[in-house]
Amino acid sequence: MPIFTPGRRWQPPFYPFKREPLGRRLLARLERAVKGPLFGCRMCGNCLLQETAFICPMECPKGLRNGPCGGSMAEHCYVDETRPCIWYKIYDRSFKLGREEKLLEVLPPLDWDKVGTETWGDVYRQVKTLGFKTVAAGLTAREPAKRAQTWDSIFTPIRQPNWWEGDAKYHAPAYTKPLSELERRLRSGAFTVTAEIAPPLSTATDKLIRNIQMLQPYVAAVNFTDNASAMPRMSSLACSVIAVQQGVEPVMQIAARDRTRMGLQSEVIGASALGIRNALCLSGDHSRMGAAPYGRSDVNDLDSVQMLWILRRMRDEGKFLDQRSMKNPPKLFLGAAASPFASEPQFQAIREHKKINAGAQFFQTNCVYDADGLEIWLNELAKRNVLDKVFILVGIAPIKSLKMAQHMNEHVPGITIPTPIMKRLEAAGDGAAEEGVTIALELIEAVKQKQGVHGIHLMAVNWEEIVPRIVTEAGLAPEPAVV
Repeated sequence: MPIFTPGRRWQPPFYPFKREPLGRRLLARLERAVKGPLFGCRMCGNCLLQETAFICPMECPKGLRNGPCGGSMAEHCYVDETRPCIWYKIYDRSFKLGREEKLLEVLPPLDWDKVGTETWGDVYRQVKTLGFKTVAAGLTAREPAKRAQTWDSIFTPIRQPNWWEGDAKYHAPAYTKPLSELERRLRSGAFTVTAEIAPPLSTATDKLIRNIQMLQPYVAAVNFTDNASAMPRMSSLACSVIAVQQGVEPVMQIAARDRTRMGLQSEVIGASALGIRNALCLSGDHSRMGAAPYGRSDVNDLDSVQMLWILRRMRDEGKFLDQRSMKNPPKLFLGAAASPFASEPQFQAIREHKKINAGAQFFQTNCVYDADGLEIWLNELAKRNVLDKVFILVGIAPIKSLKMAQHMNEHVPGITIPTPIMKRLEAAGDGAAEEGVTIALELIEAVKQKQGVHGIHLMAVNWEEIVPRIVTEAGLAPEPAVV
């Protein structure tokens, strides 16, 4: 069935960097004419159709090659409402075809030297290598397993470049002692609290330092967002260095939206050298959530899964992406975002499972306002046998006003505030902020009892001063030192 939908914004196909021979150019045109209408193909030259239920993931406006973002929904893409969420369609078809486990394969970043070129020639050469009779027998075999094995033997060698090794398995960290205080606390079994601080909009650091010092007694680590909502602020790296200077452990957030593969590897080496030991890998809010003029937004060089995979191998194997070795690799406790209320719980569980396999050791979830709904997602993770492989910090965002709740409900993908909570805030009137604190405390008490939950991540957007009160009233503040 064609993937193109009426009214969608047209996007041009990719074009190669170098001029191809005439025969390959003609074959590329033929391939585009066939695969475009059938699969939504944009001729990336790095075909993934075998792993993505024959729906091209490059139709995703964020260029994600390893699964949906945290704003995935059945109705439409949150970036462009005239288009469907391509990854929702991929997951839906994969489950219907019984091919969902294919989605666990970590798929490589684009090899830009192949972009815009044909792939049919590669398929022909691989079939020729395997033998035409052998391939024909395999594809017409009665046993589904044999047919699947034949397909894999054709496409897997083509898809995997020399610098990338396919990976769909879990890899335990190669080290034994915790790399950070956050990791130490989580391993100890203590219910752990982290909190988020919004970086400043200028070079002024006075308020930033005050917030860091204010939260220090109450949290294990402090997150610094990386241009949240696609609006420029002080970098997460700079804020993290300031936190280290203040004696507070940071969690440096890294958005794939703004990173090339070279920039990522360079940045984490520098961050580790500066004493940063926790990194949270994110896809990042699409640039269209920010302000005009918009930058290039049709393709990202990396996605969050690829970032996790690259950083895990750098840390545990001492290898750059191009397979060069390094003597002193970065030391990072790797985290990722999780979105329990985006898309379908079983879809999200596959997405989270893939991140764990790629290298995620802890999750900080999107805002949770429905403890029972969270349990559905946790149950799906339990079915996949991954709850013992990751630490989960549930995102709690105290609501300061009814207007804030309405904005989050309507404009922030992946967040749903139930009607009863909206009614409570509306009934509270001028006391909505106090009611928001009460709701946050109730949610903390509820999620503390859930399987697989190891702590909370407080996201008090521009309301950092409320964090000490919430931590204290929730009974999570550390015991005072005995003098």
